[in-house]
Amino acid sequence: MQAIDGAVERATLPGLRERKKRRTRNTLTRCALELFARQGYDGTTVDEIAEAADVSQRTFFRYFANKEEVALALQEVEEEVAFAALAARPPHEPPLTALCNAAVASGRTVGEAIEAVVPLGLHLSTQRMIESTPQLLAARLRRLAVLEERFAAEIARREGLDPAADPRPRVLVAACSGVLRAASRVWGEDEDGDLDGLLRLITTYLEQIGPALAEGWRAAPAH
Repeated sequence: MQAIDGAVERATLPGLRERKKRRTRNTLTRCALELFARQGYDGTTVDEIAEAADVSQRTFFRYFANKEEVALALQEVEEEVAFAALAARPPHEPPLTALCNAAVASGRTVGEAIEAVVPLGLHLSTQRMIESTPQLLAARLRRLAVLEERFAAEIARREGLDPAADPRPRVLVAACSGVLRAASRVWGEDEDGDLDGLLRLITTYLEQIGPALAEGWRAAPAH
């Protein structure tokens, strides 16, 4: 019986270790974002983040390569929620419908995933900081380019297409991504904007893709 107990204990260790690593990463992320909010991105050092999280600088670098990476840590959460939402769309939905519905669905659920790490208000203020910090904005756009490739590959898979030969998945994903970026920029100009406001704006902007591409824009002449 003792051997069985030992085997069970060994079997559970990786899960315990992984949870501890996740807690440490989340603590570092929260402490970093709190410091950025108080002191600004440029005014915060890695040593200060490590001290606030009660870990060594060496431990910090086991989880993040630099300040830039920890500032964007929650973007990874958003990306995984968004991709999971697309993968869950029914196969009969056309590509544009699937992308729009996935964006709205992930907007409704990402808050819970974010709040497991930091208060939602802190996350929203971090988004504004990223938009106003050229280094972080450039890094975010590089990450978005990688995510767009993942989305395009998923759309191609759903439609039975070869993305190397058919440009439509990449074109569609790029269009939707640009719309989401535009909505986020407009939302970021309102310092009192909340997650519900961002979701409403995203929904409104996504609804305009079809009409903007297919319809004339000129106002009807007055009679």
